[in-house]
Amino acid sequence: METERHPFEPFLPEKATILFLGSFPPQPKRWSMPFYYPNWNNDFWRVMGLLFYEDKDHFAVPGQKRFDQARIEDFCRAQGLALYDTACEVKRLKDNASDKFLEVVTPTDLPALLARIPECRTLVTTGQKATDVIVDAFNCAEPPVGGYVALSTGQSPLTFWRMPSTSRAYPLALEKKAAFYRRLWSHLR
Repeated sequence: METERHPFEPFLPEKATILFLGSFPPQPKRWSMPFYYPNWNNDFWRVMGLLFYEDKDHFAVPGQKRFDQARIEDFCRAQGLALYDTACEVKRLKDNASDKFLEVVTPTDLPALLARIPECRTLVTTGQKATDVIVDAFNCAEPPVGGYVALSTGQSPLTFWRMPSTSRAYPLALEKKAAFYRRLWSHLR
């Protein structure tokens, strides 16, 4: 079983205040773009479209099953959103994108990543595997889904939020997922 290295550089806009962390990107055959949350069947960008533009298809390319990477990157810069994952090297135990069959070989050096975005005050995980890695890395409490805990990283204090997975495999309707993320944004503004 081969190990896979993370295919993307961390997306760390200047003055980022929020860091979203998933577990690891799906295999390239599942990408609709070479960027974070690339799977067309993942609802992360639909949730952002609903929250910010009241349009789940805001980040979709009309008539195509792909997301508009340039529009997404501009949005993230404007909103101060940084993106990466909690693993930089993994083994896939099955030929799929499921976190359940993902073995983290090398977790991300989170203190080093956070040092690159000194204005970051909020860490958000988008699924259970990412949450487990944060809890292990910082020996902290696990927040409930849609909730948060204070997190001490040795640098600035952070608020650590745990959001539901935006994967379609997670059995929750898009609007209900968006409601959890809406709560996050209402605390940040």
